[in-house]
Parts: sequence; C-alpha cells; structure tokens
Amino acid sequence: MKYKITDKQLESVIFLYLDNQDFIPIEKGDNIYFANSEGDEYSQIRYDKDDGWCYVHSKLVDEISRFFSLEESDSKHFIGIWVENTLQMRVTDTSSH
Repeated sequence: MKYKITDKQLESVIFLYLDNQDFIPIEKGDNIYFANSEGDEYSQIRYDKDDGWCYVHSKLVDEISRFFSLEESDSKHFIGIWVENTLQMRVTDTSSH
C-alpha cells in the first residue's frame, strides 16, 4: 500500500527522527558539533558559525536516505533545515564528508 505525504509532513517526521537521536551540541571556537555523546571522537554534524556551512557525516546522510527512501541531496537538505531550526542560525549550505 502506498501513502502520499506532503513535504511538510515528511519534514516533521525527519525532524522527529533527528530529535530522537539525542545529539549533544558541543561548541568549540567557531564550530558547533552534534555528537552522540560527550566523549565521541567524531561528530555527526558540524556547523561553522562563520560561514553557515553545515557538514554532515556521510553515514548519517545514508541512514536518513535509506530510512526515508530519499536521495542524498534531499537528506542533506532536511538535515540542514533541522540544524537551522535547532540552532536558530542560518545554514548557507550542507555537504557530507
């Protein structure tokens, strides 16, 4: 069975998914890192306060893409909006690494 959902509904579900990851924002210098725990060596998301760039770990992009049947570019877009809303700061671009 197929269901049709609006972009806004999809966005809400993805945001809920990201909220439930319980990321810990860690501010260091001009960057804000979203890590799974305080002791994590690598962050899932890094936001650069100087230029507004959002860097997302490729595993998170793949996870969102597979779970929601999205293209990677769409997943990065939704993650960028989530970061914007979470931090109340403008995201100028989103890339994965």
